Amino acid sequence: MKYVVILGDGMADRPIGSLGGKTPLEYAKTPMMDALAVKGEIGMVHTIPDGMKPGSDTANLSVLGYDPTIFYSGRSSLEALSIGVPMKETDVALRCNIVTLSEEEERYEDRTILDHSADEISTEEAAVLLAAVKKELESERFHFYVGTSYRHCLIWENGPVPDLVPPHDILGQKIGDKLPKDQALLDMMKRSYEILVNHPVNLERKKRGECPANSCWFWGAGTKPSLYPFEERAHKKGAMISAVDLLKGIAVGTSMKVIAVEGANGGLDTNYEGKAQAAVDVLTKDGCDFVYVHLEGPDEMGHQGSVEKKITAIERLDERIIRPIVEGLEAAGEEFRMVILPDHPTPIEIRTHSADDVPYLLYDSTRPYGGEDAESRHYNEREAEAAGRRIEKGHELLDYLLGGR
Repeated sequence: MKYVVILGDGMADRPIGSLGGKTPLEYAKTPMMDALAVKGEIGMVHTIPDGMKPGSDTANLSVLGYDPTIFYSGRSSLEALSIGVPMKETDVALRCNIVTLSEEEERYEDRTILDHSADEISTEEAAVLLAAVKKELESERFHFYVGTSYRHCLIWENGPVPDLVPPHDILGQKIGDKLPKDQALLDMMKRSYEILVNHPVNLERKKRGECPANSCWFWGAGTKPSLYPFEERAHKKGAMISAVDLLKGIAVGTSMKVIAVEGANGGLDTNYEGKAQAAVDVLTKDGCDFVYVHLEGPDEMGHQGSVEKKITAIERLDERIIRPIVEGLEAAGEEFRMVILPDHPTPIEIRTHSADDVPYLLYDSTRPYGGEDAESRHYNEREAEAAGRRIEKGHELLDYLLGGR
């Protein structure tokens, strides 16, 4: 038996008036997910432990079977693992986004955060900008590391673990009361704006009609993670397929195989087919029993507040990832169990994460019968909640997938 998790990051949402009261998942054309729902099971799962902030860090740990209340030590420390940062026990890692702030104000504090991703800036351009910041701001205490797209890392030697505001939580808001209380971090953010605002890369971006990546933003602080191997947790040899450093870092921390897919970029135009083929190959040719396929697109479109693009991301997940994985495993004669779900909602109306329950879809190729009511079943939030099944602790979903419930 092979096991598959397909994670549509931020895919869940709330009813939207312009969609006739439907969610993007409910509105989208998802014939493959609906076909699997007919033959399988749908329900709800609570991926964010009560009292913890909703994020892809805590939620994906849950889905992989690690209780975040025990194993979570901060988002950026997991990302640091992915990019090979040599963390000491006394180090603190912080996410360093390169963001877009408004430029017409005189004081830094009066600026508004316009885009947490600077139009999903390419890694190549971001690396040039971060190099300029690093040249001016790196010191014995602070070290910058290039990540992917807008997502980078700052290591603070012997630093505290500050409580910092994620930039995607305050889109369209003035930043004055959202800035770090620590003076060293605040000074670096202000100085980064001075370094970047008229950088040649940003002047060219403006000419092209793109958002300038004109400031660093620090958040997601954490200490060196302490996870144990996935193979010990699940007794399966596992692989991770994701374009996002956070997910790769979780995989590194749990000794899973990390599969790099060329052209996978965490955006709407990622290499869907490449991810799907990599998933089939790792299960049928490379000796793995379990694969975790993560798609960032729905979350990014939720942060952008784009209903249309979020629907597109969901439809592409259905047609260009789920369908070829199912068909590829069937063609190879493999028996498999698959669960499809978001890690958390990223509702269009708030453009950030929420801790609401998310819908799951469980399919077993050896038991393709969903019950008497199956013919009219679809995979979405409304029908999953109406099904009356709920997994209270998200980290128990993995055992359910593996057949232990």
